Amino acid sequence: MTTHSEHRTPTPTPTLSWTVAPEPFTTRDATDLRRAYYAEVAGRYWERQVTEAEIDQGLLDFPDDGLVPPAGQFVVGRLAGEPLACGGIRLLDPRTAELTRVYVDERARGTGGGAALLKVLEAEARALGAERVRLDTRSDLVEARALYARHGYAEIPAYNSGPYAQHWFEKRLV
Repeated sequence: MTTHSEHRTPTPTPTLSWTVAPEPFTTRDATDLRRAYYAEVAGRYWERQVTEAEIDQGLLDFPDDGLVPPAGQFVVGRLAGEPLACGGIRLLDPRTAELTRVYVDERARGTGGGAALLKVLEAEARALGAERVRLDTRSDLVEARALYARHGYAEIPAYNSGPYAQHWFEKRLV
């Protein structure tokens, strides 16, 4: 008796991919992401949920107006078309750019969004003429510090005296 084994071709799992592109920080998607960023970093710092009024005040206290050409850029990352990440780059001087507002929605963490943001933001920094990128972050933002270390950023001495800066990083682009 002959038996026939059934050969099944595995159904491919759709690969979700990130697209990251410049976008004015004033668009609805960019604004929603900036608000989510602030809600998370402030909430973690204060160890409580923040109010809408606190988010409004935080965005006024720390404006993103430097994240526009010719001295900066803001980007939005989309996973399968959904806006779930953002970040900004701005020149500190003609050769040094600074990363800021790097955020990936917690629903999309672990999917490559942080790496996709960094790749585009570093390209934007190069386009602005920067030879290095710097950033500051806090001790409690362990995921961010791990992301930067994985992508070639090394801790450096303080280059600013920001009220929330506890760790400073730099990456050479050339």
